[in-house]
Amino acid sequence: MLGIMLLSSGDDHGAKVALRKALKVSPKDPIALLGLAQIARVEGRFDDAQSLLKRTLEISPKMPTAWAALNATRKMTTADSDWFATAQEIAGSGIPLWDEAQLCFAMGKYCDDIKDYERAFANYRRGNELLKSVAGKYDRQAHSSFADDLIRVHTRESLASIAEGGSASAKPVFVLGMPRSGTSLIEQIIASHPAARGVGEPDFWLQAARAHHDEIRRQVLGLPARKKLAEDYLRLIERRNLYALRIVDKTPANSDFVGFIHTVFPNARIIRMRRDPIDTCLSCYFQNFSTGMTFTMDLTDLADYYRVHQRLMSHWCNALPSGTILEVPYEELVSDQEAWTRKILDFIGLEWDERCLAFHETKRSVATASAWQVRQKVYGQSVQRWRNYEKFVGPLKGLKE
Repeated sequence: MLGIMLLSSGDDHGAKVALRKALKVSPKDPIALLGLAQIARVEGRFDDAQSLLKRTLEISPKMPTAWAALNATRKMTTADSDWFATAQEIAGSGIPLWDEAQLCFAMGKYCDDIKDYERAFANYRRGNELLKSVAGKYDRQAHSSFADDLIRVHTRESLASIAEGGSASAKPVFVLGMPRSGTSLIEQIIASHPAARGVGEPDFWLQAARAHHDEIRRQVLGLPARKKLAEDYLRLIERRNLYALRIVDKTPANSDFVGFIHTVFPNARIIRMRRDPIDTCLSCYFQNFSTGMTFTMDLTDLADYYRVHQRLMSHWCNALPSGTILEVPYEELVSDQEAWTRKILDFIGLEWDERCLAFHETKRSVATASAWQVRQKVYGQSVQRWRNYEKFVGPLKGLKE
């Protein structure tokens, strides 16, 4: 249990130590083996992950989470039809809701991999319906009202009038946008530079916004509080990256708090990922996120969330000083990788380094849903992917960048 808790908190090294100790006590413990397989996947060791999962399934042949995890280590083909048949059997055997949902998302991916789009969508829809039955309801009015208040408080004039930020540091780089818009790819490119590191998706600013919820909806946060936030945040991101010149935080939810973050780190650079809105929302729908991201479980909710996100980002791009935000179109990045990589490095003040083009070879932990994708060379198969599902995406059809 210690290993699993350390893994969930992002301490992969501590998790490995604890899980290996557990296996010394009980060499055939399937949960410990599954935990080590998850770490191997996060670290990009997909062959090791598969070997550990196979060992897990030798001990517990119908373990739903292990069976679903096999799907996440590679692209599947029609030769994996036995995997799909067993997944269907396990999903229909009366297992807990969470396990069935995980298998449904895995079966959706299998069908998408083999281009059986109708069955893929049916499995993704089933997975989302299972999660919706136990998750809280997405509150469209509350989200829109929160955005209205942040826009009203953090105007171009109020941001320009701030004489002093919480810190003058330019070390943080915030990569943000909608979930599944390409933020992990940008983090991996920058983190491949020897002077940069990535910290994944810390929830620091979400927690800070909650702690100061009422105040940031009424006025710009006071200087003492901003200085304290700056100290706490730098301490957090420097914990394992003390000597890096730039440290990338790629938390998509930070999109809501750009003005708030700018009052704390006015010299920090912000990279906003833009991707076709239907591709983005459909990719969110196909991902088994935590039940906290309730807007991802329904296409109509996703459309509403995207519109609010777009309204906020348009405001931030207009309100913040010129040169603070760089907008990177995902489709242009994958079609001209070098040109955009040069723009990105120049924007955050780093010299050119060829290693950023070979980002897929960089050895580092990636704990997001894109752990497999960022270990591949840039590919364009995800551009206009929604066309394969056109008859299912009605609520998303009106979305525009």
